[in-house]
Amino acid sequence: MAKDWRYISYPFMREKSCLVDYEIMTDSLTTKIGDCISVSKNEHKFEEITQILRKIQPLAYHANGSVRGRLAITEEDLMWLESVYDDFVERAGETNKQFVLPQGSELATRLHICRSEAKKSYRALHKVSEEREVPEILFQFLGLLANVFFVMAIEANKLTKTEEIPFISKSYGKTK
Repeated sequence: MAKDWRYISYPFMREKSCLVDYEIMTDSLTTKIGDCISVSKNEHKFEEITQILRKIQPLAYHANGSVRGRLAITEEDLMWLESVYDDFVERAGETNKQFVLPQGSELATRLHICRSEAKKSYRALHKVSEEREVPEILFQFLGLLANVFFVMAIEANKLTKTEEIPFISKSYGKTK
């Protein structure tokens, strides 16, 4: 009996490998980037962020397939993402040097969700690396991507004149 593909959302779903979790997580990340684009694309003030997100989104899918298939994240991709990060860090100034609550404008909160999804993807990739060899550039890409989403969230709040709320941990740091 032939498989009825209507019932299969993802052909590897029943594999035991952690690779499945990584691929599902990066798919979720890519989808949430699309959600950010839908929020940002109609606001002129977010034009630059939208263009960056449009370039990042297919890269996230390339990271998705770069373990099971051919490595599709390049040094050029990483260098471009580094330049985006460096630019937004400079704009963020001191705000980048503190923890802030993931809140603010609609776009900023969605970018914080992407930041969290990138970190989850990184963690899932770590689990994959315990089962098979994983190119280091994928770790670099996902770690940097999480940081890019953070500084873009700060920029989105700045563009909407939304104040950041610093988070002061009671668990870490100096005690009084």
